[in-house]
Amino acid sequence: MSEEQKQADNRKRPITDEFRTFVAEDWAPRSTDRPALTEAARRAADRRAKVSADHEGERLVVPAGGLKVRSNDCDYVFRPHTAFAHLTGLGSDREPDAVLVLEPLGMSEEQAGHEAVLYFRPLAPRDSQEFFENPRYGEFWVGARPTIEDIESELGLTGRHIDQFEDAVGKDAGELTVRVVRDADAGLTARLDTIRTQAGAEESSLQEADDALAHDLSHLRMVKDDWEIEQLQEAVDATRVGFEAVIRDLPTLPERGRGERWVEGTFGRHARHQGNGVGYDSICAAGNHANTLHWIKNTGDVEPGDLILLDAGVELDSLFTADITRTLPVDGTFTEAQRQVHDAVAAAQEAGFNAIRPGAKFSDVHAAAIRVIAEHLHAWGLLPEGVSVEDTLDPEHGQYHRRWMVHGTSHHLGIDVHDCALATREEYMDAELVPGTVLTVEPGLYFKADDLKVPEHLRGIGVRIEDDVVVTEDGYRNLSGAWPHTAAEVEAWIADVQAG
Repeated sequence: MSEEQKQADNRKRPITDEFRTFVAEDWAPRSTDRPALTEAARRAADRRAKVSADHEGERLVVPAGGLKVRSNDCDYVFRPHTAFAHLTGLGSDREPDAVLVLEPLGMSEEQAGHEAVLYFRPLAPRDSQEFFENPRYGEFWVGARPTIEDIESELGLTGRHIDQFEDAVGKDAGELTVRVVRDADAGLTARLDTIRTQAGAEESSLQEADDALAHDLSHLRMVKDDWEIEQLQEAVDATRVGFEAVIRDLPTLPERGRGERWVEGTFGRHARHQGNGVGYDSICAAGNHANTLHWIKNTGDVEPGDLILLDAGVELDSLFTADITRTLPVDGTFTEAQRQVHDAVAAAQEAGFNAIRPGAKFSDVHAAAIRVIAEHLHAWGLLPEGVSVEDTLDPEHGQYHRRWMVHGTSHHLGIDVHDCALATREEYMDAELVPGTVLTVEPGLYFKADDLKVPEHLRGIGVRIEDDVVVTEDGYRNLSGAWPHTAAEVEAWIADVQAG
């Protein structure tokens, strides 16, 4: 139990020696069955081999992170650090406080490589204090934890008790480089900094060395293997289930009050049922709220005639997430103004798709989509007088179009919804697309209700369309390609779902 929890724990629990003896007695034997090695763990072992080759002779420390207090003695639902999940194969809410250590075997060719060791809190015996008395880890409170044998069988690595971690990580710390993923567990990082400096490491060099490891682990996720792409496809397919549940509810939203919250709850229920939950806070933005790019308050009413912009994704138990956006007419039919904006965005998205191929730059996708956005804004007379499409696309003296589409068109997607975030610009925006890259394509147009530069009939309309795409050997595959894209297709989709 954390110090914060201890301070909030004011309930008396009288525990006598007699009771401890009583509660430890007469339990059925535990099962001796062990979990099979998972496919996620097999893939994680391949990733660890790549990391090992890049950090020969170094001790690498990758924490899962710990539980975080929500209030008083209640914790938030745990989600492991992305690097930890990627290198162990553990997803869902496993294993708080665990630490993966890649322990160097030696510097000679015969001993090159690393042993993967997972330090964690294993299942406690029934006669232990933890079993009944610990509300954060005890089996009575949170269920049975895996044993060391379970972890070794499931993950194909070495398991050890977390109590052994600090002695092991500090061993020979002055004779080899020790790196840690710093942001995963601040307390552990602080303790490891002390161990390393006491062993002779320069304090000023620790951050730089650790940042290099974090960068490498983020960059490692830029190209997905076939299993990861399958996971993302499953996440996209599960996301459609949630979207169609929302579509069935569209006619009822105006009468409910706070209809945005209803949409959030409907999608969230299906996300939790289909997978681990939502991959990020869902944006359920009706009417003018769609023009606030990260509208996650979802407190608004939904009125007849509104559009509702739903940006949401299911995260699987493996933590791979979809990221899809569709803008839906609550009445099932777009008005002419809404259709005008929607089809302009759909045309921009199509241009973005057409820019995706091996050898193209990541930034080419945005360049293609934003040109179409600029062309429509110019045709509608929204750019300043005398400003051409080429003028507004000038990065030094133009950019007028960004008043109505401020964000980029694409980002990497994987375990994190904005994956590979620590890659450099040269590795991200300026990099060439290669098979296995997964990215979103999500142009939009946002005309705020109080924007006097916009014709009145367009004010309050916000539209975004977003799909998840994998680069292939000869182009791309849209993981959400079967979803509707044009206004006419969206209308037909709504009619079909509501009729069925």
